[in-house]
Amino acid sequence: MIPRNVQITLVLLFLLVLVTGVYIVHLRRGTQENLRAAAEERTVAPPVNGELQTVKLTIAYDDDGVFRSRQATGVLPDEPESRAKAILGLLIGQYVSHPSPHPLGPGSAIKTVFLVNNRLAVLDLNEQFADEHRSGIMIEDFTLLSLIDTLAANFPQLEQVKFLVDGKERETLAGHADLKTIYSTAAAHRLVEQLQ
Repeated sequence: MIPRNVQITLVLLFLLVLVTGVYIVHLRRGTQENLRAAAEERTVAPPVNGELQTVKLTIAYDDDGVFRSRQATGVLPDEPESRAKAILGLLIGQYVSHPSPHPLGPGSAIKTVFLVNNRLAVLDLNEQFADEHRSGIMIEDFTLLSLIDTLAANFPQLEQVKFLVDGKERETLAGHADLKTIYSTAAAHRLVEQLQ
């Protein structure tokens, strides 16, 4: 028979292991929640010098399979490339908020907008935009059409839009929508009008 003091020691060791296991699980959950919360926090941009202005956004609604125009106001810089980025930031803000008519992944943003001869806009998406984007033909096309038509509505001289991801060409957005193509703003607008 096992002596009583050894039995008590074994029971105490078992309880110690059990309590330690529960504590580790609790710490792990807390760490995961902290990481999730940190990922959802958006970076705060420095204040923009400019005037409060109204712009037109083309919003995609996944559930209805349509686009709707909406006006939004924001402080917009005068410099065209910064202005284009700010306008697209207002659009993406509609998509990353909850509830969203067309959800984008947390951290989705436009890194830079380049305007070439005021006719071609090159949009440099950040990696989170593409890596966290939901896959699907309609969903990906709706994202691109929304970005293109919003730019065209606020920069009527634009004729084409090209997409990059983190400064590089990429085959597709999330497996379907072609990012190697240079898109026509007129063709994109016609598609949006058909789905209004």
